[in-house]
Amino acid sequence: MRFKEVIRAPLWLIAFVYFLFLSMVLSIWAALGNTPALITFAILTIWLIYLYFKTALKIVVDETHLRVGNAVIEHTYIGEVAVLTPAQVKLVRTRDADPLAFLAIRFWSSKAIKVEISDPRDRTPYWLITTKKGQELSNALKS
Repeated sequence: MRFKEVIRAPLWLIAFVYFLFLSMVLSIWAALGNTPALITFAILTIWLIYLYFKTALKIVVDETHLRVGNAVIEHTYIGEVAVLTPAQVKLVRTRDADPLAFLAIRFWSSKAIKVEISDPRDRTPYWLITTKKGQELSNALKS
């Protein structure tokens, strides 16, 4: 394995969602009492922990493949790899986006790489991948 990274939601986002859940629990407590509120609190807490781990974006580069989440591509079909600046990421995600592109992005991150696809059978022009370690990922794909 040449490279591995896991992108998870930042703590501020988890805290924000948790506070939204707590406001719901407070509303249930005011209307229905302690027991339904405690049950709701437990269920929502377990659900948030589950979502935190389930929505993680796993990026793995091994000797033959690039794996991003459930998507897999062989190195032979990878073209040019570019580490994008935050301004470039913003443009590629919005105005300059290609509807056929594969997007493995997270809205809270402004760092990404763009991987061109050179498979004539695949209509996907590129993969846009959120990463905290853009240069390392780019080097792993080029070697």
